[in-house]
Amino acid sequence: MQLSSLLDRFAEPETLKMAKLGRELRAKGVDVIDLSLGEPDFDTPQHIKDAAIKAINDNWSHYTPVPGFADLREAVCTKLKRDNNLDYKPENIVTSTGAKQSLANVILALADEGEEVIIPTPYWVTYSELVKIARATVVEIRSTLESGFKITPADLEAAITPKTKLFLFSSPCNPSGAVYSKAELEGLAEVFRKHPNIYIIADEIYEYINFAGKHESIAQFDDIKDRVIVVNGLSKGFAMTGWRLGYIAANVDIAKACEKLQGQFTSATCSITQKAAVVALTTDLKPSFEMTEEFTRRRARVLELIKDIPGFKCFAPEGAFYIFPDISYYYGKSDGENKITNSADFSMYLLNTAHVSSVMGEAFGEPNCVRFSFANSMENIEKAWVRIKEALAKLK
Repeated sequence: MQLSSLLDRFAEPETLKMAKLGRELRAKGVDVIDLSLGEPDFDTPQHIKDAAIKAINDNWSHYTPVPGFADLREAVCTKLKRDNNLDYKPENIVTSTGAKQSLANVILALADEGEEVIIPTPYWVTYSELVKIARATVVEIRSTLESGFKITPADLEAAITPKTKLFLFSSPCNPSGAVYSKAELEGLAEVFRKHPNIYIIADEIYEYINFAGKHESIAQFDDIKDRVIVVNGLSKGFAMTGWRLGYIAANVDIAKACEKLQGQFTSATCSITQKAAVVALTTDLKPSFEMTEEFTRRRARVLELIKDIPGFKCFAPEGAFYIFPDISYYYGKSDGENKITNSADFSMYLLNTAHVSSVMGEAFGEPNCVRFSFANSMENIEKAWVRIKEALAKLK
């Protein structure tokens, strides 16, 4: 069969691939502990579920405007003002079937063949692949564990060329857990002021899962705000992964471009989800903060547990729910049957030997690292790290 060459331009997400391999082992009766997927292990808060049930009973079951119901876009504006002191109007908002579609809309609307998109490493696996789908070129800025996986204004300036169209980053970052402070964002904003043709995509999906203090958005700087596209959603902060609701806040021209694209791909996201999202965004955030409190406890426990793992180099994540250690100490080691030559070997070894799933760092642009989630129960986390320690002890 002759398939489209489009499929050759990008790879399957390694996060989904590892989860799939874990499910296959589990189907064979193997007790696999999943530390690969980025999904809160909490149920959607009851008041949000009640709003969805009410929407079903009230027959909100028809097509909606492509960018979302008017009250939902108003709710997004309310949230952005309340939490981030950002002023937007409903015409600046487009809601989509998850933040992943929001990102795809923006990249396809802005990036063209021959243009460059700067992405600091490490980055979420889908960023680079969406750029490839758009036929643009990925330009990586390598950050380091020693820098807390954050870039400097000098790093950014050095990466910019006449072909640069977009800068794409997340804070809090998946997979590293890095969080940019207001002063650090101001430093990056100063560079963007010198380059008025560059747009900035700020992925803020982990906003509420922040261990460093107040979340800061690069959209707060008024003189570059018109070039910033804020991407957010309900999956992480509200435990609504399956509901599929993401959104952007952008200048009107970009919002209209994303609406035009989405109108051909999916039209609007689920009408019931939209009605539930209004309640999620405008009412009690206590359940979200309680989740973060639990993630804080798990983070502390994981950092204790990995102290006992020889060769791991890691810093304490400031946000999200992952640790991203450098595991290159194990390269070249073997248990007599399996030799570890890269992070993919390392992840597969843990999956098949310790029966713990993780995600190799190559997928995130950092080949010496591996991502482990702590979005799992404390019991499973502790059991997983015992298994990991025992499996790694066999490598000589």
